[in-house]
Amino acid sequence: MCLAIPARLVDYVDDDRQYGKVELGGVTRRINTSLLVGEDATEPGEYVLVHVGFALSRVSEQEAAETLRILEEMGPAYTDELQQIRESEAMEEELVGANYRQSNGGSPA
Repeated sequence: MCLAIPARLVDYVDDDRQYGKVELGGVTRRINTSLLVGEDATEPGEYVLVHVGFALSRVSEQEAAETLRILEEMGPAYTDELQQIRESEAMEEELVGANYRQSNGGSPA
């Protein structure tokens, strides 16, 4: 199952705001932020819904907290999604190394 999960936007990694870093389930991930325009324009520290590497829209902190609470109650569907995120980060580090992620907006190893 693929879920849209709320995440906190940490920062944009380019001047055009096409890519950003989000904190998602204890992992910092680089995502595409090109859809965050108009009323969904988002500043670092605000929350967005993330699905398959894209920030889809801005959500309030309250909505993010409530959604995360509901997702946690789902049990395995939510924990499986978070585990896949963690595993993809580990695989990326193994394949391309931490230096790649650092230079492209991810968290340092």
